[in-house]
Amino acid sequence: MSKVECKLIEFGSEEYKHSIELRRKVLRKPLGLDFTPNDLNAEHDQFHFAIFDNGILIGILLLKTMKDISPSILKMRQVAIDPEYQSKGFGSILVRFSEQWAIESGFNLIELNARNTAVQFYKNLDYKEIGNEFLEVNIPHIKMIKNF
Repeated sequence: MSKVECKLIEFGSEEYKHSIELRRKVLRKPLGLDFTPNDLNAEHDQFHFAIFDNGILIGILLLKTMKDISPSILKMRQVAIDPEYQSKGFGSILVRFSEQWAIESGFNLIELNARNTAVQFYKNLDYKEIGNEFLEVNIPHIKMIKNF
């Protein structure tokens, strides 16, 4: 039987190191990109949410405070689910877990830049498109938001 658990993981921990490898595999390598030390160092003050299946890390997402815009806004970024676990509901479980944490922590809006291939996934979770399509890392994206 599968035991699924979501939790916050600590920057620099072994779980964090595994999350880097997962993000590298899912988000970076297909684009011919990798993380720089500066990319990773900038994550020290972000919230790292992970989903585990029987103790194995299968997904990750980061929430970053948008203090320069508003103390009540978070930006969701670096969402990655292991390809073997995609389209099975694990991404939705992880997003909902992070949203519940955000609400309990006093945030009232999450914004994100969704790859075109993920827009429907976020729409299904009640995120709304705002603005026009734009390129980020040479891939079309749409800005999306969800108010609480």
